Amino acid sequence: MKNRYGIKTLDFKKIKTYPIKERKNKVKINEFACLEKGFDGLIPDILKGNELKEIVNSVVHARKKKKPVIFAIGAHVIKCGLSPIIIDLMKKGIVTAIAMNGAGAIHDYEIAMIGETSEDVAVEIKKGRFGMVEETGALMNSAMKRFITESVGMGEALGKDIYEKRLKYREYSILYHGYKLNIPVTIHSAIGTEIIHMHPSADGAVIGRGSFNDFKLFTSLLSDIGKGGCFFNIGSAVILPEVFIKALSIVRNMGYKAHDFITVNMDMVQHYRPHVNVVNRPIQGEGKGYTLTGHHEIMLPLLYYLIITRRTKI
Repeated sequence: MKNRYGIKTLDFKKIKTYPIKERKNKVKINEFACLEKGFDGLIPDILKGNELKEIVNSVVHARKKKKPVIFAIGAHVIKCGLSPIIIDLMKKGIVTAIAMNGAGAIHDYEIAMIGETSEDVAVEIKKGRFGMVEETGALMNSAMKRFITESVGMGEALGKDIYEKRLKYREYSILYHGYKLNIPVTIHSAIGTEIIHMHPSADGAVIGRGSFNDFKLFTSLLSDIGKGGCFFNIGSAVILPEVFIKALSIVRNMGYKAHDFITVNMDMVQHYRPHVNVVNRPIQGEGKGYTLTGHHEIMLPLLYYLIITRRTKI
């Protein structure tokens, strides 16, 4: 029978069906959340839940094989109050190295110094006072001038300064614990993007030397990441993904087998650069890249808990 458009209407009675037992299904109840298993069982083995468990297992197995687990963190990770979690992972030998952008180092240092950080930019910029606090710039620039050498980078210099000054809230500082535990903490500065560069005591040559030393140290850390290591980019949209892809190219150029490892990008919003430079380009069939989207103050504690509980079961 034809309709007003002159098109022959199909006869749906001729449609062929088949039994449900012949269908291959993508979701099964044994993958569902299981309340009887406690907190671990709340996460289903489906989609991102399954990926999260894969990431956790990769971290645990990396440390059993003595492979590096590197956290590259943006400043908001510290501002969200997550330093104690990262420090505990360092103390437990799970996180083997930290990379920060320059803003992260500033917040970490201020926390060690006064137990507070993060000025109200909208208020202070009106007065021309944004970034102009005296102590942060003076102390950090002084520490870099004092301790940065041809072989010492910015992270070690600031960690040593916090350690030697015994700053009041140092137990909350990642830089301090890196120095104390002999765990590398590298800082990757971009001249003109950090408030301590605005200070009269800033020395571009010292900052550049310290950051370049840390780039070389970070590159050296990647030389052993192949065959089971883990790299996390947590909350850095530009600087650390760029540092990572350049450092990875160097170690491969020098003949290191930096393949077959996992990368994870964790952020509140997924951006272009972390996706291509962390999750996509470094892997290309050798290893696996993951994305986890959510607020740091929720996602990182969840990851921490799962790693700690999984570690005790293997």
